[in-house]
Amino acid sequence: MDFADVSLTALRVFRAVAEQGTFTAAAAALGYTQSAVSRQIASLERTAGTKLLERRREGVRLTAAGRVVMRHAAVVLDEIDTTARELSGLPAPGGTVRLGWLPTAGTTIVPHALAELRRDDPNIHVISREGGTNTLARALRSGSIDLALLSSAPPFRAPDSESPPLVLQTLTERALCLAVPQAHPLARGDFVDVADLYGQQWIAGPPSAADLVMGVWPGLDERPEVVHTARDWLAKLHLVAAGCGLTTVPSALTPAAPPGVRILTVRGGPQEQRRLLLARLPGPPAEAVVRVGNALRTAALATTAPEA
Repeated sequence: MDFADVSLTALRVFRAVAEQGTFTAAAAALGYTQSAVSRQIASLERTAGTKLLERRREGVRLTAAGRVVMRHAAVVLDEIDTTARELSGLPAPGGTVRLGWLPTAGTTIVPHALAELRRDDPNIHVISREGGTNTLARALRSGSIDLALLSSAPPFRAPDSESPPLVLQTLTERALCLAVPQAHPLARGDFVDVADLYGQQWIAGPPSAADLVMGVWPGLDERPEVVHTARDWLAKLHLVAAGCGLTTVPSALTPAAPPGVRILTVRGGPQEQRRLLLARLPGPPAEAVVRVGNALRTAALATTAPEA
């Protein structure tokens, strides 16, 4: 097999498929057609002389050969990105850490941690990206990121069933809350009873395999009336402020709520706790990874506020 003619495009497509879990999702993330993604993967597998991806009904998973190629592809792509930065006149970082984070972590914990690192460890260069828990777990497995902030809900299972297990540390565990318009009848009290949530209008995230009605209170035995769909948490909160409906939020987002929104706890049903996890692959981490992890832990403690 001869990898001399393998293109960077093929490696980037391969990484995207490994992270996104399906050809369709990878095509959407890259702005390609699905057929273009399929051609790049087929070309790479012909060069390797073996299957790099195991096709399953629920998506794809790296084969043993695929993990080997992904490990080296990640190194090559990182080197290319580093070269591009240096050619652009940016200083070479003393240590580069690739971080993946959930959208909710981007409002508080990640900015606090990056500010601390700029102050205390200016030679550490953090490259970060936003994503969902499933996507970020796959990115860790493929070697394209070093650390990830993931979420977990009861019964708090591991983010994937791959072996060896990811190294996980709980940074926060807090109750899921409800965002209510200031003028809404439910905003008059200090909490909301779960029985009062039936028949409400909801602002939810787009459908996904992980959670079909993200933004609707879990466990309601009725078909929810979703009147607005928004991916961005702050967009959902501003829709709440405009009186357009209710949405669920992690309590960590309380400081980010705009005027016109009350963040309330919900009583009368099972406790809906949410954990924020710091995840990495097993094995001794690099010193820069350790320092970024420490900054994230410090930021999580600093931004932990009493429940509303």
